[in-house]
Parts: sequence; structure tokens; C-alpha cells
Amino acid sequence: MSENPPVSGDQEPSAALPAAPAAAAAIFGERLALAERFAAVLADTGVSHGLIGPREVPRLWDRHVLNCAVAHHAFPQGASVIDVGSGAGLPGLALAVARPDLRLHLVEPMLRRTTWLSTTAELLGLDNVAVHRGRAEEFTGRLSAPYATARAVARIDKLARWTFPLLDDGGVLVALKGEQAAQELEEERRVLTQLGMVDAAIRTYGADLLEVPTITLELTVGAAARNVSKIARTQGGRRPKGATKGGRRTT
Repeated sequence: MSENPPVSGDQEPSAALPAAPAAAAAIFGERLALAERFAAVLADTGVSHGLIGPREVPRLWDRHVLNCAVAHHAFPQGASVIDVGSGAGLPGLALAVARPDLRLHLVEPMLRRTTWLSTTAELLGLDNVAVHRGRAEEFTGRLSAPYATARAVARIDKLARWTFPLLDDGGVLVALKGEQAAQELEEERRVLTQLGMVDAAIRTYGADLLEVPTITLELTVGAAARNVSKIARTQGGRRPKGATKGGRRTT
């Protein structure tokens, strides 16, 4: 594989990537060196390809890589996980680095990003990653798994419309939501139930390791979620829009 292209000369230069903090060793264990390579790629071509902003580099470890990777505790051994709106591989690639037993399906509509995701997965030697180009709703009936995940893609009601059809009966959406998890669940519980949710839990990961722990909203679906596409259309469901930079989805 060819080397990563240099950062464009007309782009704002990135600050130096800090050394991996102590928490990284606790989260990645014997795969810490691979995690360091992933962080270095994010700080290099992740910036030059516009997947993260250069100002995110100094906080790349705590805010992005570790924030995503610590959520690997949400998934059982050998699970298949669909990461919707993978963008810079957060959380998908971070989870794949932390857990070689997981099978990650990275769903992303933009060619520029899917090319970067495939190139980075190959560069890191991640054979537990498959990259799929397209919107999540285009994969209904074509891709399914017992788990789905996403970070900074959309509010939970919209995210549910896009991910529930991809989940097996009894499957779980693990949405990295942060402090707004409880509020979104309270505000959207009725809609989520209509979409097929049968259980919900808010969980915290990394409280003993990270200054800001990762908070997830984990929604379990029933068989009714198979009809979510029809419900979404009647309720005006829309396709995903890009989010801001910073290791998340961009336009």
C-alpha cells in the first residue's frame, strides 16, 4: 500500500498528536501499539481528508479514540456490529482495534470517507472490518446484525428509524450519546416504542479511566422493528445529514 498523502499546504496545520495517555493501555491492552497507529492516521490523513478538524488533534485520544473504544464493553464476544455514519471510523475502527473478535460493518454514504475507511483498515491490518457505501436505509433487507452503533449522527428518534431495520429481532442499538442520553430517551420514548423498542437502558463506560466517561443509550428492539421503514415514511423520516467535524460525520 502506498504511503498516506501529506497534508495539503493550504490547510490549517495540525497540532502535534499527544502521547497515548495511561487510560489507553488499560482500554487497548496488548493492542495499544495498533491504537497508536490508528490515532496517528487520524491526526494525519484524517485531517487532510477533512474527516476531523486540525484543532481536534490535541484532544484526539480522550475526546475521540478512547471515548469510542471504551464502549466495546457493550458488545459480547464475537458480535457483529453495524456502525452507521462511520465517518472517521469513530466508533467503528476504534472498536475494531480494541476488539479483534468483533465483526464491524461500517456504513457510510460518501465515497471520500469510505475510501479512507477501507484504506485505513487495510493499513492497520484490520481483517474484522467491512466497509459499505450507502445510506443506512438502503441496506434494509441486505445487511443485518444483532448490534448497531453510532456516534454524533442524529437524535435518537431519527437514528432508530435508520438502524432498527438493520437489527435482528432482540438486537440492540448502542448509541454513544453523552449527557443528553436521558433527555433524548424521555422526549422520544413514545416514538421509539412505536418504532419497535422493547427496552432501553442508559449505561456509562470508563468512569474509572476517563475524565469524561462515555454514556450510551442502548435500545433493544422486537420483531415490530421490521416494519420501521413503513412507520418512518408515515412519520416523515428523513435521510441522515452530515454533522460537524471532530471525528464525526462531515459533509
